[in-house]
Amino acid sequence: MPMGLSDQDLDRIDQLVASRKKIKKGDFLFHSGAPFKSIYAIRTGFFKTSVTTEDGRDQVSGFQMAGEIIGLDGIVNDHHACDAIALEDAEVCVMPFDKIEQLSLEVKSLQHHVHKMMSREIVRENSVILLLGSMKAEERLAAFLLNLVQRLHARGFSQTELVLRMTREEIGSFLGLKLETVSRAFSKFAEDGIIDVKQRNLKIMKPDALKLIVNSQDKCI
Repeated sequence: MPMGLSDQDLDRIDQLVASRKKIKKGDFLFHSGAPFKSIYAIRTGFFKTSVTTEDGRDQVSGFQMAGEIIGLDGIVNDHHACDAIALEDAEVCVMPFDKIEQLSLEVKSLQHHVHKMMSREIVRENSVILLLGSMKAEERLAAFLLNLVQRLHARGFSQTELVLRMTREEIGSFLGLKLETVSRAFSKFAEDGIIDVKQRNLKIMKPDALKLIVNSQDKCI
């Protein structure tokens, strides 16, 4: 939420949270095609969003973690364009979008913040397109891992250690790679001493080596 607000404005923004909702691992927060009514601030847990392709396959379109907003996809057509599924037990704050719109007219800093969130989504989508169109397999995985730890670090977690909440198959779906290709890339990074992987626990041993693989942090998603 916006910083530097008066106590009165902060109280009004607090009222945007209609409720808190707990989602069990594997359950849906919302379905593709469902009416858009709210956006959600993730308090705890991890989510993936996915869309169904024309041939019936589920394509992972993103991963969202605690401290991030999910559900902005529904704004454009008043219904959600993807499924949102919890990758672990999670809790979200439910914020009705009509209330956000109403309060945004009165609290300009909130309006500006909402625009920034929407812009961030556009930039992320464009970055994913760049990633899938111009990078090789190892570059895609390196960019993905760097982005993941950067986002976690911004929320107070380690810069080098993380638990992968998603499967390698889900990573492959997001990156446009086959499971075998993702596994080979992980193995190559481990053999080169760039990462240490024990089941889903991952430690980045040589962050600079990952950055060299990507060539530029600007390509991180």
